[in-house]
Amino acid sequence: CLNTLDGSYPECQAQELFDEFVSASTCRAALRCFSQLCEHLQLDHSTTEKPLYQPIKRRLNYWKANALWAKLDRRAAQQEYQRGRVCRNMTCVIIGAGPCGLRTAVELCFMGARVVVLEKRESFSRNNVLHLWPFTIYDLRGLGAKKFYGKFCAGSIDHISIRQLQLVLLKVALLLGAEVHVNVEFKQLEGWRMEVSPKSHPVSQMEFDVIIGADGRRNTLPGFRRKEFRGKLAIAITANFKNRNTSAEAKVEEISGVAFIFNQRFFQELRQETGSSEPAGLTETPGLELSLT
Repeated sequence: CLNTLDGSYPECQAQELFDEFVSASTCRAALRCFSQLCEHLQLDHSTTEKPLYQPIKRRLNYWKANALWAKLDRRAAQQEYQRGRVCRNMTCVIIGAGPCGLRTAVELCFMGARVVVLEKRESFSRNNVLHLWPFTIYDLRGLGAKKFYGKFCAGSIDHISIRQLQLVLLKVALLLGAEVHVNVEFKQLEGWRMEVSPKSHPVSQMEFDVIIGADGRRNTLPGFRRKEFRGKLAIAITANFKNRNTSAEAKVEEISGVAFIFNQRFFQELRQETGSSEPAGLTETPGLELSLT
């Protein structure tokens, strides 16, 4: 490809489209680039074998993609998935393309199900930073998270913004064959079909075997009692700064979240430097969260 004078050579175009998909920084861009890649490789999403990355791998001879294919192959080979036969011939609908909904989509794809994700928005905009437990980092690395986001848990960093996590999981889900529809809102069940907005959307005519509500506290699926497990509410300061990639900003240490009960020394030093004190009668856990976006 490097020896060609333009990008007209089909294999070069496929590699360029793959690079654009991997580096896409918005939900819309990721969906568009993936659609263009599949179209270029002449893959019909509805009839192509699953997981979808297998036929992509055969048609895309690209060294940059090989490490990602190897990670997905290792995960797909786990005994629990029975080579994608666990949920074969099942259609699963997931309401919500947040981290939980997309991670569920990934798992169901490995199990062999047809997975349809509905998201009422068209963008990922939540810059809140999540602390990741070690087993979560291990899981995401095994799905190729670092291939999509090079800064993922580099060094001592153990956090990621919700938006960036959604992008990583969206790309993995697409490669595994999940169908993701944005600007589509679930309204109500109609037997084993569903009413959505807009009403004319094709998914309204689809019959499914499983439906999963991953739309947070909205919980649009009726008939389910909610139960929350949470500690005391935290009073926190979240400060999001636009990252202008200056040398001074590069020296700023990122912290995912600091709670008084876990890092009392930090808050004691902060109080000495600023002169601020904890309000009388405060029983919640104060916290501080800083991030560059």
